[in-house]
Amino acid sequence: MNDPVNNMNPGAISGGVIIKKADVHMVQTIKDLIDPFVQDRVILPKSLYALYTSIRDFRVACQENKASIIGCCALQVSWQDLGEIRTLAVDNAYQGRGFGRKMVEHCIYEAVDLGLDRLFTLTYVPDFFRDMGFFEVDKSTLPNKIWADCIHCPYFPDCREIAMVYEMGTQKHG
Repeated sequence: MNDPVNNMNPGAISGGVIIKKADVHMVQTIKDLIDPFVQDRVILPKSLYALYTSIRDFRVACQENKASIIGCCALQVSWQDLGEIRTLAVDNAYQGRGFGRKMVEHCIYEAVDLGLDRLFTLTYVPDFFRDMGFFEVDKSTLPNKIWADCIHCPYFPDCREIAMVYEMGTQKHG
């Protein structure tokens, strides 16, 4: 099975792109990045308020020599042993180069550092996460998520997202 944690360098620069924590000055750019994916219904809508209040959860992929953001991803702690990978987006011009994978790897690395046992995501692209070691579960196994966030979603209860989980304990960590 693929082990992102043991196969990454958290400070790595890939293809002239760095991954770093986001700051409040990036919120509008993150919103501009994700809005086309929202329109295509592959990412759920996020208000500026929601982005500002969760900015500490985000990391961004940026070209090393430019300020432009080419991707984003968030890790939100949901419970004592559980975190969520959220709002993964890579600009269409940069897709297929592994930047989304690198951002998820950074989230996994941070989740290990935080002491989380499991991660989950709700996604429209399960094959991407399956290739990273996530496996599909029934949404009912994530009751905190359903009642904390899903109940307020414009697509609830007719959600098409697929719930997937990554178990830290099944991976070999260095």
